[in-house]
Amino acid sequence: MNAGTTSLAPAISMRSEWVQFARFLKRPTLPTRAPLPKIMSLIAVLRLFVLDLIVMSVLLGIAGAVMSAGIDVPETALAGMEIGPAIIFAVIVIAPLVEETLFRGWLSGRPGHVVGILLAVPAGLLAAGIFTAVGGGTFANPWAGMAGAAIVGLIVALAFVFLLRRRDAMRWFKRFFPLFFWLSTLGFASVHLFNFEPGQMAMALPLVLPQFATGTMLGYLRVRYGLWSSILLHMLHNGAFISLVLLAGSAA
Repeated sequence: MNAGTTSLAPAISMRSEWVQFARFLKRPTLPTRAPLPKIMSLIAVLRLFVLDLIVMSVLLGIAGAVMSAGIDVPETALAGMEIGPAIIFAVIVIAPLVEETLFRGWLSGRPGHVVGILLAVPAGLLAAGIFTAVGGGTFANPWAGMAGAAIVGLIVALAFVFLLRRRDAMRWFKRFFPLFFWLSTLGFASVHLFNFEPGQMAMALPLVLPQFATGTMLGYLRVRYGLWSSILLHMLHNGAFISLVLLAGSAA
């Protein structure tokens, strides 16, 4: 075990998992390397998903009460948009993969993850520029271009993860881990402000509270069980959200 890290005992129930999560938020600490995926890890993801659904239900209830009071609430980019298979795939698969890699892939503090993410972003942007130039200044399919750039960035990140796989978390990173954890969570929530019109971003601040709350769970899972677990919870969360949007649209 590395100095300065802790290893949490496996939770034996949903309640104990939630208690561990609450303790983690009170004092975010970087554990030792996350274990390989196993059944208990998958169960932990499902436990956090239940908590996520509860939190989202409460926040949606508050939003509904605000709207019932006659207060205008800014609409997201999905409002009025025709949601087809490409949008659903992007929301449930592409977005979790990209966002978890960018916002939490480096939270392990290991050099391969940190350096990989730092270089994956410019590599993805460079790939996007090349794809745009080859396509004559625009993509015939914007989603395909974004997916291509994301894949290039992911390949770069994975290459450095493999090359530096034996390196443990950096000491300075472990020392400042609480700061990195909250900055990651805040950044994840803030980027969702771009789902609203520029003039509505200030009013939309309370509307990204769900992303902030979910971000804390994603960060906990990432360092406790591995990046795959935060990606899976993110997919489940987005899947539940898009299902709610589709149901609301069909009922309208």
